[in-house]
Amino acid sequence: MSFRTPPAPVTLSGRLVTLEPLSRDHAAGLAEAASEDDIHERAWYTSIPHPDRVGEEIDRRLELLEKGEMVPFAAIDRAGRVLGMTSYYDLVPVVPRLHIGFTWNRPSAHGTGTNAESKLLLLRHAFDELGAYLVGFTTQWVNHQSRAAIERLGAKQDGVLRARTRYRNGALRDSVEYSVIEPEWPAVRATLEARLARR
Repeated sequence: MSFRTPPAPVTLSGRLVTLEPLSRDHAAGLAEAASEDDIHERAWYTSIPHPDRVGEEIDRRLELLEKGEMVPFAAIDRAGRVLGMTSYYDLVPVVPRLHIGFTWNRPSAHGTGTNAESKLLLLRHAFDELGAYLVGFTTQWVNHQSRAAIERLGAKQDGVLRARTRYRNGALRDSVEYSVIEPEWPAVRATLEARLARR
């Protein structure tokens, strides 16, 4: 088994948001997004970089892209405003499976439907175009907002990995694993489409 089409940079467009291949051109918009309401400090347990280090984070993700380990995106709203980042990662052709993650969005985008549509675009591309059998999501035990959002997608919790790694502040991190498998995709897609139709 393998991916029908290998994961690679692509533009995914919806009604509320467009996911563009991440580039250095997004640096200024991402720095502004990361500084909104000091989200990079308040959400210390996430992958949101300090605004001054956004360029380093872009470079890190692009290096992983070159190695075939990640496909990073910038999220852009209808007005052309940069909202944040997301990525495909943990690409395993033999299953085939991948993860969606390292996702963050500016606070003013929360609750607008852009994150739900981003997930729909990424899931649709993963299952319908790439031929993935499983799409996974990993978040932190303490990130209740992220856990609730993943559960609203219809993903099932696979388990909790205790003391998986450490946060930037040195505290131990427990990770929560979720997934959607291909037979579940039609129901997940219908749920997401119904949610977005109400916006």
